[in-house]
Amino acid sequence: MKRYFHNLGEKLIEGLITISGTVTSITVLLIVFFLFKEGLGIFSQSPVAEGSVIAVHQNNPVKELKAEEVKEIFDQNITNWKELGGPNAPIKLFSIDDITDYYTEEQIGANFEYLPQRLNELVAKEPNILAFFPEEYLAKDFKGHQIKLANVSLGDFLLGRQWYPTIQPAVQLGVLSLILGTLWVSLGAILIALPLGLASAIYLAEIANPKVRNILKPVIELLAGIPSVVYGFFGLVVIVPLIQDLFGLPVGETALAGSIVLGIMALPTIISVSEDAMRTTPRAMKEASLALGANKWQTIYKVIIPYSISGISTAAILGIGRAIGETMAVLMVTGNASVIPHTFLEPVRTIPATIAAELGEAPQGGIHYQALFALGCILFLMTLVINLTVDFVSTKKKENR
Repeated sequence: MKRYFHNLGEKLIEGLITISGTVTSITVLLIVFFLFKEGLGIFSQSPVAEGSVIAVHQNNPVKELKAEEVKEIFDQNITNWKELGGPNAPIKLFSIDDITDYYTEEQIGANFEYLPQRLNELVAKEPNILAFFPEEYLAKDFKGHQIKLANVSLGDFLLGRQWYPTIQPAVQLGVLSLILGTLWVSLGAILIALPLGLASAIYLAEIANPKVRNILKPVIELLAGIPSVVYGFFGLVVIVPLIQDLFGLPVGETALAGSIVLGIMALPTIISVSEDAMRTTPRAMKEASLALGANKWQTIYKVIIPYSISGISTAAILGIGRAIGETMAVLMVTGNASVIPHTFLEPVRTIPATIAAELGEAPQGGIHYQALFALGCILFLMTLVINLTVDFVSTKKKENR
């Protein structure tokens, strides 16, 4: 009887574990599915501002424009229809705020009840007009024709240099600056964290006496549990002013500030993983090296580091993963300027910081909302590549043993 209940308990626990694992796996898959479903929806949308119309005269041969061309027109960089394949005539811009330049308040109506009719008349009599107005004022018998904007393409999205997701009349959704900003800050962080982390790991694994190691190791691991906003606040009040004064910059919120903060945040991971890898070096290999006449430093350089290089590589990759996915600390110290970075002394904007700063203000289901989910897809793929690299390096390490 006791054995029966024992087996029953084991089966019950096994069933609970199986159900828990299944539910967890399905939940993760559903989250990933939702992420890509929302993110990929951006490529089926027109970049024209939601609920708006861009229209021209009925005889105007220009039927379709790109979002970049519309921005150039409204920025007065393109001023002639000839540049867009139309007639040799100046472009006459019109937005809904200009309506009082053409009609009186009586003609528009106290409640704008005559506005659709007036817009219809204006577009019909102005052959060179490019009108931008809310879709609710589009007349049913509209005599012009609406300009069709090409849907956002994958190439334009990934290689575009301008990120203006709320600009009117056509949003600009180029994320190249955000991708490069993320990689730039992460590169700086790993260049700072890896040498310091490796040196600290060597000290803990091979130089420090056991008492010092037993004190320092838990303290270093506790650093990983400090909230990122604390690191960000430290960077904002200490590192940012220091960089500003040291380099004579107008502002200290730069990629370098973000790299330093992220480098500090990545140190616990790099030190802990690297130290564990070094301590797995067989004692016989170290003793053999010393027996052949090598000193302690030569043994560390020639034996311990080469043997544990896979673990050190794993630590570096995990540190990069921490840097790429960090949000709050980077948001506070990098300046949040969506420009292509050329030096570490310029403000940058990263993908996680962009999502954190803008998602709360993006209308659900809109093109801005979907663009942020598409950024999440890019970040997911970045971290997936990092995780696969860690698995590959770990597998090679086991094979080498």
